[in-house]
Amino acid sequence: MKTLSLFTTILFVLFSSVSFGQSKSSNSENIKVWGNCGMCKKTIETAAKSAGASKASWNDETQILAVSYKGKKTSSDKIQQAIAAAGYDTEKFSADDKVYDNLHGCCKYDRKETSSVTPAKQSCCTDSACTNCNHDDCGKDKQACKEKGCCKS
Repeated sequence: MKTLSLFTTILFVLFSSVSFGQSKSSNSENIKVWGNCGMCKKTIETAAKSAGASKASWNDETQILAVSYKGKKTSSDKIQQAIAAAGYDTEKFSADDKVYDNLHGCCKYDRKETSSVTPAKQSCCTDSACTNCNHDDCGKDKQACKEKGCCKS
């Protein structure tokens, strides 16, 4: 009788932990991350894990990061922001130019194409009262300011 009671208790605990483990929101996805080499791999994976990823594996040939994380602890955006903060462009976020410039020479990848006018710097180009735009405020491309009508030159 004691054996049956012990066996039933063990089964109950086993099934309880399995169903409890499944109730946690676990996500897996593949994220495009630009980079080149083994040093990039280490930095990208470390950044992803520092942002809450439980698993992160970046392939330098495909430039795809396979990542797993608990949805209650972090998100894809938070992971990608951490990677961008480390100097690497992701499919949703771009690394700051200063951080990218500080990467080791072998880690300087071909940057993803981005709009020449960043959203944070776009206000001078969208403000209809602006007529004398400082090109540094609108991004690197003077043509973008001209197209928006900020610049007379």
